[in-house]
Amino acid sequence: MKTRIAIDCMGGDHGPSVTVPAAIQFLAEHSAAHLILVGKEEVLRPLLGSHAEDPRLRVVHASEVVGMDESPALALRNKKDSSMRVAINLVKAGEADACVSAGNTGALMAISRFVLKMLPGIDRPAICAPLPTINGHTHMLDLGANVDCGPEHLLQFGIMGAMLVAAMEHKERPTVGILNIGAEEIKGNEVVKAAAELLRASDLNFIGNVEGDGIFKGEADVIVCDGFVGNVALKTTEGLAQMLASSLRGEFKRNWLTKIAALIAISVLNNFKKRFDHRRYNGAILLGLKGISVKSHGSADAMAFGNAISRAYDAAENRVLERIAGRIAEMASVPTAAVENV
Repeated sequence: MKTRIAIDCMGGDHGPSVTVPAAIQFLAEHSAAHLILVGKEEVLRPLLGSHAEDPRLRVVHASEVVGMDESPALALRNKKDSSMRVAINLVKAGEADACVSAGNTGALMAISRFVLKMLPGIDRPAICAPLPTINGHTHMLDLGANVDCGPEHLLQFGIMGAMLVAAMEHKERPTVGILNIGAEEIKGNEVVKAAAELLRASDLNFIGNVEGDGIFKGEADVIVCDGFVGNVALKTTEGLAQMLASSLRGEFKRNWLTKIAALIAISVLNNFKKRFDHRRYNGAILLGLKGISVKSHGSADAMAFGNAISRAYDAAENRVLERIAGRIAEMASVPTAAVENV
């Protein structure tokens, strides 16, 4: 069975100049994939060149584009023929198995939720993405979709994250932790402590609290938090990485001795850069929907956007939605006494 990915080619800071080359490269590397490029046909077709006749590639016209700073509510209400909306509609109609967009995050979330609807037993969607660690990577959610969450929402995030990792990385029982200000069970606010009790009572492989430094130590395969905390943590680490890279370049350029040291260390520096290159981790999945919707960084280049397409493809190939729905059904009777006093 072929796996079909719908791509919002007009979204993001760079639009078709990045999304189309990324799609072409992805097809070259995945012989079984089929892509649907959504956007203004008169813009997309000239960029395809000889690939326009590839039977695995299809162009679907969309006359509108959602702006990066556009109101999500207005995009949902007024732009029903936007490339983002049309791509999501293709998933809803069963013509695509997943969609990818580098466009407006709020609009993608709003349109995806409106069109695709929620999986039974899931109250809110969550943004989940991989983050690099000392020994590989971890998955963290929510990274910004829900500012305020109750304990039961954090439990659902843990289930969805665990099923994502189990499906895509073939780990039978991935470890799950909850982000907190201390490792002890007594630490944290009432919501986090109640959520930890729910996670502990579930049949997930819950390891307890994970502090901020434990994210990058790789203490858990999945780390659960609300969207406010997750987004702050994500943006903080991105800023720290940029500062360290800039400072390192400045130190190596300080004088002729440091420039020589840089030449000697060039292979180490290149390996370090490659290992922690944020482009390798591009592609956040909106979990909890009745369809796969993947958000790419708006500033993604072709390599980064190609990795977002790969995330969508792997999620569809490994039947992530079915895994999540099945586990939610199994855990429908999780005790809720822990949340009564919250």
